[in-house]
Amino acid sequence: MKYDVLIAGGGPVGVFLACELRLADLSVLVLEQAEEPRSPLKRLPFGMRGLSAPTIDALYRRNLLNDIAAAQPAKDRSGGSGAPSAAHWMQQQRRPGGHFAGIQFFHDTIDTSKWQYRLPSPAGTSMMVEMEALEAVLAARAGVEIRRGLGVEDLDQSDEGVVVRAGGEIFHGSWLVGCDGGRSTVRKVGGFEFAGTDPEFTGYSAEIEMAEPDKLRSGRHYTATGMYTYSPPGTISMVDFDGGAFHRTQPITLDHVQAVLRRISCTDVTVTTLRLATTWTDRAYQATTYRKGRILLAGDAAHIHSPLGGQGLNLGLGDAMNLGWKLAATIRGEAPDGLLDSYSSERHPIGAQVLDWSRAQVGLMRPSRSSRALEAIIRDLMDTRDGATYFAERVWGVSLRYDLGGSHPLVGRSAPDFELADGRKLGDLLRAGRGLLLDFDAGAPLAAIASRWGDRVGYVAGKAKDQLGLSALLIRPDGIVAWAGEAAPNPEDIAHAALQWFGEPGKARGAA
Repeated sequence: MKYDVLIAGGGPVGVFLACELRLADLSVLVLEQAEEPRSPLKRLPFGMRGLSAPTIDALYRRNLLNDIAAAQPAKDRSGGSGAPSAAHWMQQQRRPGGHFAGIQFFHDTIDTSKWQYRLPSPAGTSMMVEMEALEAVLAARAGVEIRRGLGVEDLDQSDEGVVVRAGGEIFHGSWLVGCDGGRSTVRKVGGFEFAGTDPEFTGYSAEIEMAEPDKLRSGRHYTATGMYTYSPPGTISMVDFDGGAFHRTQPITLDHVQAVLRRISCTDVTVTTLRLATTWTDRAYQATTYRKGRILLAGDAAHIHSPLGGQGLNLGLGDAMNLGWKLAATIRGEAPDGLLDSYSSERHPIGAQVLDWSRAQVGLMRPSRSSRALEAIIRDLMDTRDGATYFAERVWGVSLRYDLGGSHPLVGRSAPDFELADGRKLGDLLRAGRGLLLDFDAGAPLAAIASRWGDRVGYVAGKAKDQLGLSALLIRPDGIVAWAGEAAPNPEDIAHAALQWFGEPGKARGAA
């Protein structure tokens, strides 16, 4: 059997992409190297991840948000945020909004009035989830076959498709998307250039037992030799500036963890039990392009960086949301020229920004007097209203905007969650994964424009409770505004924008 799309990697990025492709009724097969979906590293505490506003918007628009929230371990819910109650930053009087290199900003300092195009919505700006629960919900929704124990070993592409060898078996697909992680075989065998900066440290995440746990102070601490975070009774994260020398080079033993912890914390703490440990680095690399012929990359296969600030999962899920509808339109023969290439041109700059955001945090974490001095300045700035708002915009993803060339400031941004007079919300109208023309003035010419593209572009007319001064919007399937107008719109301007994103009217499915 030849599939429309083969996806290498059954993590959250791969299965969310499968969800998007299945909205277009495409045949999809996911090949996953791991034999089992469950892993201690995907469960709390180390499996906890923060979702940013673009990710939450995407999940809300696909009617996944409630299922994901319900799937979180009940014992670790706290006040609707989904954060584990044991997390050290929850034991504070002020409500933290996030951090930059461990320096926190707080909700009571953020000026949300500056975000004029973000309306109240069931999708908030941040949410904590457990990776294992997130993957399970996405896999159930995708409803595609996930072949486990089959990591990609080799591949070959032609003008007709891609042939993949995995686990000694051969699979055929019209397209292949590598979502197979930071050590992606698809990226390596596919010949993608991977460029960036080498690591400065080895990071450790460990669950331990100690003879005298009170010797360590809870919270995050910078020392003369590195940085550690301690959440009682035994959750430890450490950063050892060894140039990444230890990462994946030797077994992680109790004696080694104890030695590093003693050196970093400057205490003589004794580790009695090592329950779980893993290492990571701040290596920051990115594929120079996300597409080569019929092979595409998404998630960590396209970009890797340190987990500081929890941006990686959001970056990967954003890749999937951006790619899914474009690849589907290409396969169905409906895409305009250049649509699929816009995936790389839109997402690559976003990835580059996140890599630099990660590198900047490393600069503040170095065990040097200059870094500590710079930390003090950044801390003061983050405690101002403008500073906290800026960092919230970046950490929460509220400032994300694609350069689509439109004149209105909303073009390229996530569409506000308008509430229509009949009670429907914009998020509900995007569940089918198709474009949408939202007409607040209910003009007949705009209905005729939308009808040219049939079921590719839905048309909704009617007033909204808060129209933000707009008369009409054209919204892409991923919820990004393609066109927005405040005055009575020229129908042909909208038609031109629709042509750019949805192709020729009446164009039918064909071989692509």
